[in-house]
Amino acid sequence: MAAVDAGADHVEFDIQLSADGVPVLLHDATLERTAGHAGCALDMQWDELKRIKVGETGRLGDACAQARLPSLALIRDWLETEPDVTAFAEIKTESLSRFGVGRVVDACLHALDPVLERCVITSFNDEVLLAARKKRQARIAWVLSRFDQESCDQALSLAPEFLFCNYRKLPAGMSKLPSGPWQWVLYEVTNAQLALELAEKGASHIE
Repeated sequence: MAAVDAGADHVEFDIQLSADGVPVLLHDATLERTAGHAGCALDMQWDELKRIKVGETGRLGDACAQARLPSLALIRDWLETEPDVTAFAEIKTESLSRFGVGRVVDACLHALDPVLERCVITSFNDEVLLAARKKRQARIAWVLSRFDQESCDQALSLAPEFLFCNYRKLPAGMSKLPSGPWQWVLYEVTNAQLALELAEKGASHIE
């Protein structure tokens, strides 16, 4: 929300599934890093999870000390008030391993239904993307586990609207990103000059 207030028109967030099937915004499956709380979100009911504070006070101090774990439905309601914002919704692999692709994808698509045309289902797992496209013709973004010829060939077959890659995985000396039916999104970029250099190589989005 703060990013949009500052002028961003794209946001990205990660999704895990609670034990009772509620999609929640959480990067790690466990709660230790973000909440200083023992346990795994995948083992917990939403009624318990929604009371947990996730402000990372050890890293951020009191800036977000009262922040609680949000559901995907809450973010969907916010997106409904921001018609110019596109959201990359990344479905995390831990939930896929625990609950299966079908259950997790169905839960996420259902939660995002009113704003799905402005969302991009994102994953390292190509099965997730194929399911989202088949079920709802959703736009998709594939996150590369590695940057090599095999991955580029698979990307051409998958034909996502967006292709994510950690910029550190790019080969040294690469002058231009491979072209395809996608836009490149390079992440882990924290330096403005580097962002400009990556844009010159063909990145359309920097995270």
